[in-house]
Amino acid sequence: MAVDKSLPEPIRTNVSVSGQEMQQEVTLQEEEQKGPVEVNQLDDGGVEIDFDPNALAGPGSAAHDENLAYFLEEGILNKISGDIRSSYDDFKASRDDWEQAYTKGLDLLGFKYEDRSQPFTGASGATHPVLAEAVTQLQALAYKELLPAHGPVRTKVVGKIDKQREEQALRVKEFMNYQMMCEMKEYEPEFDQMLFNLPLSGSTFKKVYYDSVLKRCVSKFIPAEDLLVPYSATSLDEADTIIHRIKMSGNDIIKYQLTDFYRDVDLKSSDYAADAIKESKDDLEGISASNDEIYTILECHIDLDLDGFQDIGPQGEATGLKLPYIVTIEEGSGQVLAIRRNFAAQDPMKTRKDYFVHFKFLPGLGFYGFGLIHMIGGLSRTATAALRQLLDAGTLANLPAGFKQRGIRVRDEAQPLQPGEFRDVDAPGGRLDDAFKILPFKEPSQTLLALMGQVVQAGQRFASIADLQVGDGNQSAAVGTTVALLERGSRVMSAIHKRLYAAMKQEFMLLSKCFVTYLPPQYPYDVVGGQKQIFKSDFDERVDIIPVADPNIFSQTQRISVAQTQLQLAMSNPKMHNLYVAYRDMYEALDIKDVDMLLPPPQPPQPKDPAMEHIDAMNGKPFKAFPGQDHEAHMEAHLSFMGTIMARNNPQIIAAMQKNIMEHISLMAQEQVQLEFVEEMQQLQQLSAQMQQMMSQAQQNPQMAQQMQQNPQVQMMQKQIQDIKNKIESRKAKLVAEITAEYLEEEKKVLDQMSNDPLIKLKADEVQIKAKKEQRETEEGEEKLNLDKMKMMQGQSQFEEKLEQEDEHQHLRAAVSLAKDGIKSMQATVKETKK
Repeated sequence: MAVDKSLPEPIRTNVSVSGQEMQQEVTLQEEEQKGPVEVNQLDDGGVEIDFDPNALAGPGSAAHDENLAYFLEEGILNKISGDIRSSYDDFKASRDDWEQAYTKGLDLLGFKYEDRSQPFTGASGATHPVLAEAVTQLQALAYKELLPAHGPVRTKVVGKIDKQREEQALRVKEFMNYQMMCEMKEYEPEFDQMLFNLPLSGSTFKKVYYDSVLKRCVSKFIPAEDLLVPYSATSLDEADTIIHRIKMSGNDIIKYQLTDFYRDVDLKSSDYAADAIKESKDDLEGISASNDEIYTILECHIDLDLDGFQDIGPQGEATGLKLPYIVTIEEGSGQVLAIRRNFAAQDPMKTRKDYFVHFKFLPGLGFYGFGLIHMIGGLSRTATAALRQLLDAGTLANLPAGFKQRGIRVRDEAQPLQPGEFRDVDAPGGRLDDAFKILPFKEPSQTLLALMGQVVQAGQRFASIADLQVGDGNQSAAVGTTVALLERGSRVMSAIHKRLYAAMKQEFMLLSKCFVTYLPPQYPYDVVGGQKQIFKSDFDERVDIIPVADPNIFSQTQRISVAQTQLQLAMSNPKMHNLYVAYRDMYEALDIKDVDMLLPPPQPPQPKDPAMEHIDAMNGKPFKAFPGQDHEAHMEAHLSFMGTIMARNNPQIIAAMQKNIMEHISLMAQEQVQLEFVEEMQQLQQLSAQMQQMMSQAQQNPQMAQQMQQNPQVQMMQKQIQDIKNKIESRKAKLVAEITAEYLEEEKKVLDQMSNDPLIKLKADEVQIKAKKEQRETEEGEEKLNLDKMKMMQGQSQFEEKLEQEDEHQHLRAAVSLAKDGIKSMQATVKETKK
């Protein structure tokens, strides 16, 4: 590396030559020393400085996020590359059987028609779609539930809930949904693709990391065949080495080299060589590899003990502990592109960072999960074989073949006969029937058809794709019966949904860590209709980031059934339930947009003047008293209103007025107490603050908590607090009694006017009669509701027993039908043998 640099200032001295005094400028050159820097003087007066940056910096001076491959010798890099490629070959060899089973299973999807020449040319190459149907329906169901249109993330407040934490959780939720649905363009299509691959292979992966080219966090889908682990690993956490195989174009490698993410080294031209699984997938899609320059990149997450970057103990000596690194090499040339530390700079334990999330369809016996190829692949092959035999039998029965007598000549014998066509035949003599012998091809077997139906039903039951036609059932059936039917047919999907929920939660936690690492302290962003912002400090332990889907509900049908049951129970006793929440949950289950416009949320009561409170009382709307109001004025206005004809004829208005007056009395007494006991309340606040501080310290130390209970000082403080409270409450009770007595005198005047009115007495009698009637109807309704619940529980139990009996009867009928068909087939065979 050459750097132009001006010469240093020369050193001047006086030199005497041949007795003549003269001043001469001499430049004293220091003795050349061998080292990492060489200085060569040029003809134009400049210098060329050649130096090795690695030798100057030294291994120990590299920044934490630096590419360490620049600081290591080629010999060390070649050894690391050789070890990783050897491990890569071992990992691939250990899962050869898994790859072969997966490759053969992909042919069962039937996306490509197979041209067969056996047992005859043109034999059926159809594939039964039981596997493709199961994969498609499971993917569609999971995609709708796990990735709704408004985003897959929701948040919960951890710990004490207050307004600040709720706003923080809302900011995190909105930002992550914005990033995943708007900024991360790859998230939605790759999540869709992952859900299609998951039922097939049984395992898929997501990789969450910061892309230096895109300048943002990404979450990439990784097929199971592109992630390799040691044979002994049972999970990602237990795998000491994880190798991610990446197919990358030459242009993409140059992009990473320009950003200094990869080392700028020359790579050999690479010929793209797809593995067996990739070739099988390409064959299903009908595509083939092009001549583009594609390289195979191996990104290895491994523990190494690198020279110059060892783990140093407390005494300043190397401990020999292997530290986590990410080593990136190109498989064809073996060149090491990057080596980076894989632990946080401030982590004293040097724990390995996680980038991968494992999604499992069904838990397998080892590292990889089981998919539908493993579970119903045999049933799919059996159904395909039976289907092809049935179609071939029909083809042979419709287009029979056989033998003809030599010498028989048929015009245009190479062309098949058309319907209604008769052709000329040259027969040497005898009957025409004797000149032809048609082989005895049978019609498609009913036994084989029934057997194929049983195989397909078994596969559908396992994959839980037997749709429940709710409209064909009993519309008057209880909701619990419908839910039982749905749950009975979707047990497998419910378990799969919970595994996906847990994996997505882990993915969101990795994304939140990525955002914390690379976000600025405050990040504003624009959305439709305004601007929002997120703070880096929002991503802390006070907010739990989880998927928006419910792990216990896996379909909209089940969600609607649960919401409907909840609404029915709430309507049975409205006084005990919040009907607004019940109706809102029902609308949200139906996926209704703009619920607030259809169902406005109840507004909290606001301070109002007495006239507006009288209007609310007449309309049956709630209202309440607030501190700071003129309580006496409100009470006088309410008493005056109670004397009007409208109020006297409506006992509900009278009850609402009296309730509000009692609230004003309580607030009057409270405000008077606050004025009389100013010092006591200040003392109470101080004592309460001291006790709260001591309690918080005691929660951290159990021994201190036990000592504090026996501390005389603490007991004295508790007694003082209780005495002050009792004193304040006693004075407040006396004030309430005094104000209530004054109110009763004023109210008596109003009631005396009402007692002299015969219409008021008649109305009061009617109200009492109506109240007794309502009470009697309520009791009868509760008894009827309890009786209906008992009937429903008995009916549901009987219904489940009936379902089990029907299943047994179906199996018996199928067995009897197969036995009858077998007997008929044997009888036909015996008859043909006798002939």
